[in-house]
Amino acid sequence: MVPYDKRTGKIWYNSELVDWADAKIHVLNHGLHYASCVFEGERVYDGSIFKLEEHTSRLFYSAKRMGMTIPYSEKEINDACNKIISVQNVENGYVRPTIWRGSEMMAISAQQTKIHVAIATWEWGSYFDPKLKVEGIKLNISNWRRPAPNTIPWDTKASGLYMICTMSKHDAEAKGCSDSMMYDHRGYVAEATGANIFFVKDGEVHTPLADTFLNGITRQTVINLLKAKNITVHERHILPAELDYFEQCWLTGTAAEVTPVSQIDKYKFTVCNAIKDLSESYQALVRKKK
Repeated sequence: MVPYDKRTGKIWYNSELVDWADAKIHVLNHGLHYASCVFEGERVYDGSIFKLEEHTSRLFYSAKRMGMTIPYSEKEINDACNKIISVQNVENGYVRPTIWRGSEMMAISAQQTKIHVAIATWEWGSYFDPKLKVEGIKLNISNWRRPAPNTIPWDTKASGLYMICTMSKHDAEAKGCSDSMMYDHRGYVAEATGANIFFVKDGEVHTPLADTFLNGITRQTVINLLKAKNITVHERHILPAELDYFEQCWLTGTAAEVTPVSQIDKYKFTVCNAIKDLSESYQALVRKKK
Protein backbone atom coordinates (compact mmCIF):
# COMPACT_ATOMS: atom_id res chain seq x y z
CA MET A 1 0.00 0.00 0.00
CA VAL A 2 1.29 3.45 -0.92
CA PRO A 3 1.85 5.57 2.25
CA TYR A 4 -0.66 8.38 2.53
CA ASP A 5 2.01 11.09 2.37
CA LYS A 6 3.38 9.63 -0.88
CA ARG A 7 0.19 9.66 -2.91
CA THR A 8 -0.51 11.94 -5.84
CA GLY A 9 -3.20 14.34 -6.92
CA LYS A 10 -4.82 17.23 -5.10
CA ILE A 11 -6.12 17.98 -1.60
CA TRP A 12 -8.60 20.77 -0.82
CA TYR A 13 -6.67 22.86 1.71
CA ASN A 14 -8.08 26.13 3.11
CA SER A 15 -10.17 26.70 -0.05
CA GLU A 16 -7.34 25.94 -2.49
CA LEU A 17 -6.45 22.80 -4.42
CA VAL A 18 -2.86 22.00 -3.51
CA ASP A 19 -0.60 19.19 -4.63
CA TRP A 20 -0.94 16.15 -2.36
CA ALA A 21 2.71 16.34 -1.22
CA ASP A 22 2.36 20.04 -0.35
CA ALA A 23 -0.56 19.64 2.10
CA LYS A 24 1.61 20.05 5.19
CA ILE A 25 1.45 21.40 8.75
CA HIS A 26 4.20 22.48 11.12
CA VAL A 27 5.32 20.09 13.87
CA LEU A 28 4.47 22.77 16.47
CA ASN A 29 0.80 22.51 15.65
CA HIS A 30 -1.90 22.75 18.29
CA GLY A 31 -3.96 20.01 16.68
CA LEU A 32 -1.02 17.61 16.87
CA HIS A 33 0.07 18.44 20.43
CA TYR A 34 -3.29 18.96 22.13
CA ALA A 35 -5.74 17.03 19.91
CA SER A 36 -7.48 20.23 18.76
CA CYS A 37 -8.82 18.37 15.77
CA VAL A 38 -12.17 17.07 14.52
CA PHE A 39 -12.86 15.12 11.38
CA GLU A 40 -15.35 13.09 9.38
CA GLY A 41 -15.21 9.84 7.45
CA GLU A 42 -17.42 9.58 4.38
CA ARG A 43 -17.92 6.92 1.73
CA VAL A 44 -18.14 7.51 -2.00
CA TYR A 45 -20.35 5.06 -3.87
CA ASP A 46 -20.54 5.25 -7.66
CA GLY A 47 -19.23 8.81 -7.61
CA SER A 48 -21.61 10.10 -4.93
CA ILE A 49 -20.90 10.79 -1.24
CA PHE A 50 -23.43 8.96 0.94
CA LYS A 51 -25.23 11.27 3.38
CA LEU A 52 -22.80 14.11 2.76
CA GLU A 53 -25.03 16.74 4.38
CA GLU A 54 -25.43 14.69 7.56
CA HIS A 55 -21.68 14.18 7.84
CA THR A 56 -20.99 17.87 7.32
CA SER A 57 -23.57 18.85 9.93
CA ARG A 58 -21.89 16.51 12.41
CA LEU A 59 -18.51 17.99 11.53
CA PHE A 60 -19.79 21.47 12.37
CA TYR A 61 -21.32 20.20 15.60
CA SER A 62 -18.05 18.54 16.60
CA ALA A 63 -16.11 21.73 15.88
CA LYS A 64 -18.55 23.85 17.88
CA ARG A 65 -18.31 21.49 20.85
CA MET A 66 -14.52 21.88 20.69
CA GLY A 67 -14.79 25.68 20.59
CA MET A 68 -13.66 25.87 16.97
CA THR A 69 -15.39 28.10 14.42
CA ILE A 70 -15.10 26.71 10.91
CA PRO A 71 -14.34 29.59 8.50
CA TYR A 72 -16.67 28.20 5.85
CA SER A 73 -20.37 27.47 5.58
CA GLU A 74 -21.78 23.93 5.49
CA LYS A 75 -22.62 24.46 1.83
CA GLU A 76 -19.05 25.47 1.07
CA ILE A 77 -17.73 22.31 2.75
CA ASN A 78 -20.28 20.17 0.89
CA ASP A 79 -19.25 21.78 -2.40
CA ALA A 80 -15.57 21.27 -1.55
CA CYS A 81 -16.14 17.57 -0.81
CA ASN A 82 -17.91 17.08 -4.11
CA LYS A 83 -15.24 19.08 -5.94
CA ILE A 84 -12.33 17.05 -4.60
CA ILE A 85 -13.86 13.66 -5.46
CA SER A 86 -14.41 15.00 -8.98
CA VAL A 87 -10.84 16.32 -9.23
CA GLN A 88 -9.44 13.04 -7.90
CA ASN A 89 -11.87 11.01 -10.01
CA VAL A 90 -12.90 8.86 -7.03
CA GLU A 91 -15.77 6.54 -7.87
CA ASN A 92 -15.79 4.23 -4.83
CA GLY A 93 -13.70 5.50 -1.98
CA TYR A 94 -13.34 7.56 1.14
CA VAL A 95 -13.45 11.26 2.01
CA ARG A 96 -11.70 12.73 5.05
CA PRO A 97 -12.54 16.36 5.97
CA THR A 98 -10.34 17.54 8.85
CA ILE A 99 -10.48 20.69 11.01
CA TRP A 100 -7.62 21.66 13.30
CA ARG A 101 -6.00 24.51 15.22
CA GLY A 102 -2.76 25.87 13.81
CA SER A 103 0.66 26.86 15.12
CA GLU A 104 0.12 30.44 16.30
CA MET A 105 0.15 29.36 19.96
CA MET A 106 1.89 26.44 21.65
CA ALA A 107 0.18 26.06 25.02
CA ILE A 108 -3.06 24.62 26.31
CA SER A 109 -4.78 27.92 25.56
CA ALA A 110 -5.46 28.28 21.85
CA GLN A 111 -7.55 31.44 21.58
CA GLN A 112 -5.43 33.01 18.82
CA THR A 113 -4.86 29.97 16.62
CA LYS A 114 -6.07 29.85 13.04
CA ILE A 115 -8.62 27.18 12.16
CA HIS A 116 -7.50 25.11 9.16
CA VAL A 117 -9.61 22.89 6.93
CA ALA A 118 -8.44 20.14 4.60
CA ILE A 119 -10.39 17.56 2.59
CA ALA A 120 -8.71 14.52 1.06
CA THR A 121 -10.19 11.61 -0.86
CA TRP A 122 -8.95 8.31 -2.29
CA GLU A 123 -10.20 5.08 -3.76
CA TRP A 124 -10.84 2.59 -0.98
CA GLY A 125 -12.32 -0.89 -0.76
CA SER A 126 -13.45 -3.01 2.17
CA TYR A 127 -12.33 -2.00 5.67
CA PHE A 128 -12.17 -5.65 6.72
CA ASP A 129 -10.94 -8.64 4.71
CA PRO A 130 -13.74 -9.34 2.15
CA LYS A 131 -13.64 -13.03 3.09
CA LEU A 132 -14.25 -12.16 6.75
CA LYS A 133 -17.16 -9.93 5.76
CA VAL A 134 -18.83 -13.15 4.62
CA GLU A 135 -17.65 -15.51 7.37
CA GLY A 136 -17.73 -12.97 10.19
CA ILE A 137 -14.92 -11.25 12.05
CA LYS A 138 -13.63 -12.03 15.53
CA LEU A 139 -13.40 -9.46 18.32
CA ASN A 140 -11.66 -9.50 21.63
CA ILE A 141 -12.83 -7.40 24.59
CA SER A 142 -10.79 -4.28 25.23
CA ASN A 143 -9.25 -3.44 28.58
CA TRP A 144 -10.09 0.19 27.84
CA ARG A 145 -13.55 1.64 28.37
CA ARG A 146 -15.46 4.48 26.79
CA PRO A 147 -15.11 7.37 29.27
CA ALA A 148 -17.97 8.97 31.16
CA PRO A 149 -19.78 11.68 29.16
CA ASN A 150 -18.83 14.37 31.69
CA THR A 151 -15.12 13.73 31.07
CA ILE A 152 -14.91 14.14 27.27
CA PRO A 153 -16.95 15.58 24.37
CA TRP A 154 -18.22 12.06 23.78
CA ASP A 155 -20.73 12.90 21.03
CA THR A 156 -18.11 14.39 18.68
CA LYS A 157 -15.79 12.89 16.11
CA ALA A 158 -12.68 14.35 17.72
CA SER A 159 -9.20 12.91 17.26
CA GLY A 160 -8.32 12.57 20.95
CA LEU A 161 -11.21 10.17 21.54
CA TYR A 162 -9.60 7.59 19.25
CA MET A 163 -6.37 7.08 21.22
CA ILE A 164 -7.79 4.17 23.24
CA CYS A 165 -9.41 2.82 20.08
CA THR A 166 -6.04 2.52 18.35
CA MET A 167 -4.55 0.86 21.43
CA SER A 168 -7.49 -1.55 21.64
CA LYS A 169 -7.35 -2.47 17.95
CA HIS A 170 -3.62 -3.08 18.09
CA ASP A 171 -4.13 -5.42 21.03
CA ALA A 172 -6.93 -7.23 19.18
CA GLU A 173 -4.84 -7.73 16.05
CA ALA A 174 -1.94 -9.05 18.12
CA LYS A 175 -4.33 -11.74 19.37
CA GLY A 176 -5.52 -12.70 15.89
CA CYS A 177 -8.77 -10.70 16.01
CA SER A 178 -10.00 -8.08 13.56
CA ASP A 179 -11.26 -5.61 16.12
CA SER A 180 -12.08 -5.05 19.77
CA MET A 181 -15.37 -4.53 21.59
CA MET A 182 -15.38 -1.89 24.31
CA TYR A 183 -17.50 -1.47 27.41
CA ASP A 184 -18.48 1.96 28.69
CA HIS A 185 -17.44 3.41 32.06
CA ARG A 186 -20.42 1.71 33.75
CA GLY A 187 -19.59 -1.73 32.36
CA TYR A 188 -22.30 -1.83 29.67
CA VAL A 189 -21.52 -3.00 26.13
CA ALA A 190 -20.66 0.10 24.10
CA GLU A 191 -19.14 -0.32 20.62
CA ALA A 192 -16.13 -1.51 18.64
CA THR A 193 -13.11 0.71 18.06
CA GLY A 194 -14.62 2.50 15.08
CA ALA A 195 -18.06 0.96 14.61
CA ASN A 196 -21.35 0.48 16.41
CA ILE A 197 -22.57 -2.98 17.39
CA PHE A 198 -25.87 -4.87 17.03
CA PHE A 199 -27.16 -8.19 18.38
CA VAL A 200 -30.14 -10.45 17.61
CA LYS A 201 -32.22 -12.53 20.00
CA ASP A 202 -35.45 -14.31 19.00
CA GLY A 203 -35.79 -12.25 15.82
CA GLU A 204 -35.46 -8.88 17.55
CA VAL A 205 -32.47 -6.55 17.37
CA HIS A 206 -30.71 -5.07 20.38
CA THR A 207 -28.12 -2.30 20.20
CA PRO A 208 -26.44 -0.28 22.97
CA LEU A 209 -27.98 3.06 23.81
CA ALA A 210 -25.72 5.74 22.36
CA ASP A 211 -25.30 7.79 25.52
CA THR A 212 -21.52 7.50 25.94
CA PHE A 213 -20.35 7.06 22.34
CA LEU A 214 -21.00 8.43 18.87
CA ASN A 215 -24.42 7.68 17.44
CA GLY A 216 -23.11 6.70 14.02
CA ILE A 217 -24.78 7.86 10.83
CA THR A 218 -24.56 4.30 9.51
CA ARG A 219 -26.03 3.07 12.81
CA GLN A 220 -29.04 5.35 12.33
CA THR A 221 -29.38 4.30 8.70
CA VAL A 222 -29.36 0.59 9.59
CA ILE A 223 -31.92 1.09 12.38
CA ASN A 224 -34.23 2.71 9.82
CA LEU A 225 -33.65 -0.19 7.40
CA LEU A 226 -34.52 -2.70 10.12
CA LYS A 227 -37.70 -0.85 11.05
CA ALA A 228 -38.68 -0.71 7.38
CA LYS A 229 -38.42 -4.52 7.41
CA ASN A 230 -40.76 -4.56 10.46
CA ILE A 231 -37.98 -5.82 12.71
CA THR A 232 -38.18 -4.64 16.31
CA VAL A 233 -35.11 -2.67 17.45
CA HIS A 234 -34.30 -2.14 21.12
CA GLU A 235 -31.86 0.68 21.90
CA ARG A 236 -30.90 -0.03 25.49
CA HIS A 237 -28.14 -0.74 27.98
CA ILE A 238 -26.70 -4.22 27.41
CA LEU A 239 -24.93 -6.12 30.18
CA PRO A 240 -21.86 -8.29 29.42
CA ALA A 241 -23.67 -11.38 30.73
CA GLU A 242 -26.19 -11.03 27.88
CA LEU A 243 -23.54 -11.83 25.27
CA ASP A 244 -24.04 -15.51 26.05
CA TYR A 245 -27.68 -15.37 24.92
CA PHE A 246 -27.49 -13.43 21.66
CA GLU A 247 -27.65 -15.43 18.42
CA GLN A 248 -26.26 -13.01 15.86
CA CYS A 249 -24.03 -9.94 15.86
CA TRP A 250 -22.76 -7.34 13.40
CA LEU A 251 -20.95 -4.01 13.26
CA THR A 252 -21.97 -0.85 11.40
CA GLY A 253 -19.95 2.17 10.36
CA THR A 254 -18.95 4.27 7.38
CA ALA A 255 -15.84 2.11 7.02
CA ALA A 256 -17.28 -1.18 8.32
CA GLU A 257 -20.61 -0.79 6.47
CA VAL A 258 -22.49 -3.92 7.69
CA THR A 259 -19.95 -6.49 8.88
CA PRO A 260 -21.01 -9.76 10.56
CA VAL A 261 -19.30 -10.88 13.78
CA SER A 262 -18.73 -14.57 14.37
CA GLN A 263 -17.11 -14.34 17.81
CA ILE A 264 -16.47 -11.93 20.69
CA ASP A 265 -13.98 -13.38 23.15
CA LYS A 266 -15.54 -16.75 24.14
CA TYR A 267 -18.99 -15.88 22.79
CA LYS A 268 -19.90 -17.23 19.34
CA PHE A 269 -22.55 -16.03 16.91
CA THR A 270 -24.21 -17.37 13.79
CA VAL A 271 -23.63 -15.55 10.51
CA CYS A 272 -26.96 -16.12 8.82
CA ASN A 273 -28.89 -14.96 5.77
CA ALA A 274 -30.62 -12.22 7.76
CA ILE A 275 -27.33 -10.32 8.10
CA LYS A 276 -26.55 -10.92 4.43
CA ASP A 277 -30.00 -9.55 3.52
CA LEU A 278 -29.40 -6.46 5.69
CA SER A 279 -26.01 -5.88 4.08
CA GLU A 280 -27.52 -6.18 0.60
CA SER A 281 -30.27 -3.72 1.55
CA TYR A 282 -27.65 -1.29 2.82
CA GLN A 283 -25.62 -1.59 -0.39
CA ALA A 284 -28.74 -1.01 -2.47
CA LEU A 285 -29.46 2.15 -0.47
CA VAL A 286 -25.98 3.67 -0.59
CA ARG A 287 -25.59 2.98 -4.29
CA LYS A 288 -28.90 4.55 -5.20
CA LYS A 289 -28.20 7.53 -7.40
CA LYS A 290 -29.10 10.76 -5.60
